[in-house]
Amino acid sequence: MLIGPYTGIDLQTLIVVALLFVVAESISTSVGSGGKAGMSPSSAVSLAAVVLVGPVGAALVGFASCFAVRRLAPVKRAFNGAQFALAAFAAGHVYLLCGGVVGELGREDFPAVVLPYVAAVLAHSAVNSLLVGVLFWTLGQVRPRGRGRFNWRPLVAVELSSMGYQMLGLAIAAVWGGVGIVAPLLVLLPLFIARWAFAQQVDEARAHEATLATLCQAVETKDYYTRGHCMRVAEGAAMIARELGMSAERVQKIRYAGMLHDIGKLGVPTKVLQKTGKLTDEEYAAIKLHPTRGYEIVREIGFLDEALAGIRHHHERLDGRGYPMGLVGMEIPESARIISVADVFDCLTSTRSYRKAWSVEDAIVELRACAGTQFDPRMVEALVRAVEREGWETPDIAEPPGGCYGSAAAEAASLEDEAAAVPDPGTEVSEPAAVSAEERAVPAPAEGAAPTTALSTGTATGGRDR
Repeated sequence: MLIGPYTGIDLQTLIVVALLFVVAESISTSVGSGGKAGMSPSSAVSLAAVVLVGPVGAALVGFASCFAVRRLAPVKRAFNGAQFALAAFAAGHVYLLCGGVVGELGREDFPAVVLPYVAAVLAHSAVNSLLVGVLFWTLGQVRPRGRGRFNWRPLVAVELSSMGYQMLGLAIAAVWGGVGIVAPLLVLLPLFIARWAFAQQVDEARAHEATLATLCQAVETKDYYTRGHCMRVAEGAAMIARELGMSAERVQKIRYAGMLHDIGKLGVPTKVLQKTGKLTDEEYAAIKLHPTRGYEIVREIGFLDEALAGIRHHHERLDGRGYPMGLVGMEIPESARIISVADVFDCLTSTRSYRKAWSVEDAIVELRACAGTQFDPRMVEALVRAVEREGWETPDIAEPPGGCYGSAAAEAASLEDEAAAVPDPGTEVSEPAAVSAEERAVPAPAEGAAPTTALSTGTATGGRDR
């Protein structure tokens, strides 16, 4: 700030703008999952200060963030104040370098002032992103995912939203000379109303999410090995939907379908789900009813919409050998084709009571091998691209209680290294416990060898057959 320049600073304007900045900064809108990041209209006031009081004045206005009426630790207040001050100071100098004028704007200043202002907005966002990015990295919130890439999506979402507010700063500066302090109210009041409506929508979405998460937990408490399965399938399905370019609303619906795809297992007898031996015809028939039962359980929940079809048909196959209706090809709803791929991918990459988890690479090979018969190849490739870019977090279950897989492994406990044994593809594999009771048993691939699967039947489920 010692660098200056100090010309163009009107003390009264500086004080009023700083007070407006504090008020705006005290009202933030949560963005992103968990509400850990916030966005406020204060950035519009900060950019208006660049025009009205210049770089130094804008820095002082930005530093006023320290006095925002929010519950923040002193170190966070100091960081926010310094962050806004540095970003506004840099934006102010870029504004001057591009030919911008400081002070109240007149009709003659337009449209020449637009280009310098846009440059100031970009500079403000760049400095702010750099500082927040370094902070996120230091706090461990941003880490490499996939092939050495970084998850910058939360930061980008906040900055793009903030830039929308920043462009309104020029409108505030333009009408300031005519109406003074009323200018921000004329510009920002509609935004505050929209923000309130948006906050209500966010709260409702969080309530939906909490309700569905509770239903997921009700299913997963029946099996140690499937804890987190529904949420991982939901995330995998959302990754596929985003990769296919679906709208945010459709992505959310498909995510809901992933969360609830196994909800019908609440209607399956626990003794069937937890049976460790081979299923009888009657028991397998009961298992095959779970998609329909799941649909019946949640069909009255209005906001699920497209998710209902995903829940009902996620065990259908392109070749018509699936259930419950034996749909063929594109007769299967798109949401169900997405859930099917995400479901099997998570099963293969998760530890089960009868086998260890497959590697992500082996699971991808298996999905591709069954594309066209069991899975939609388009969905498989979308998942592969998304996983390569974003990575995939496998569950942290290292081995089942007791350190053996399935009843056959328990009986062979005297062997020196039973966990590494690979069953012959033609050998009957014992039934796993709990929620994967309808799935086909797939032994873990031997080290250095191709995955041993049930490809002879054209089926890949990561689970077991009857």
